Amino acid sequence: MTVDALLVGTPMPFRDKDHSAIAKQPVSGPVAICWDGLAGDAVADRIHHGGWDKAIHLYPQDHYGWWRDRKPGHALLDRAGAFGENIASRGMTERDICLGDRFSLGSAMVEVSHGRQPCWKLDHRFGARDVMATIVRTARCGLYFRVLREGEAQAGTSMELLERPLPEWNIARVFSLLIGGGHKADPAAVAMLADMPVLAEAWRDRARKLAA
Repeated sequence: MTVDALLVGTPMPFRDKDHSAIAKQPVSGPVAICWDGLAGDAVADRIHHGGWDKAIHLYPQDHYGWWRDRKPGHALLDRAGAFGENIASRGMTERDICLGDRFSLGSAMVEVSHGRQPCWKLDHRFGARDVMATIVRTARCGLYFRVLREGEAQAGTSMELLERPLPEWNIARVFSLLIGGGHKADPAAVAMLADMPVLAEAWRDRARKLAA
């Protein structure tokens, strides 16, 4: 994958008394990649965002054309960061990237932990009622990395796939099973996910509940 941009944000007023760091801005030059994500990035809701399994959020820029067809003229889609991503990448999507994939990110190494579960904040950010539902339906969800080795990276470089231990578990499939309602058709697959240590803890818990 190529990295179009690396983006960071800090919590700002968002809706009523809610704050959010979803409005991220691109960073020029080298960016330190730390255990908890990109230097200079922060989260407002530490219960649902951030942490080991959600250190870095990637959203494929490959989807932006598809979104522009559905949201013509929307200013957010004119540049990277519409979905609150830290990495604006190009070349692979959720159907190409698998759970447990390890990538180089500059001198750092990152590992795919799970997909991004959308919330109401995307609808509010876009001023629409259907963004979250569309992501759930299509699995154009983006994904999260955990950091296995700290380092630094910058935009304009490539992320190299270093290891793929689970080629049959692309993120679109995992998302569809655990978030998109697919668990009803394939309960055996959900039970397998519940026992996968590489899957983020929150999604393992979800898999256990769905399997039960």
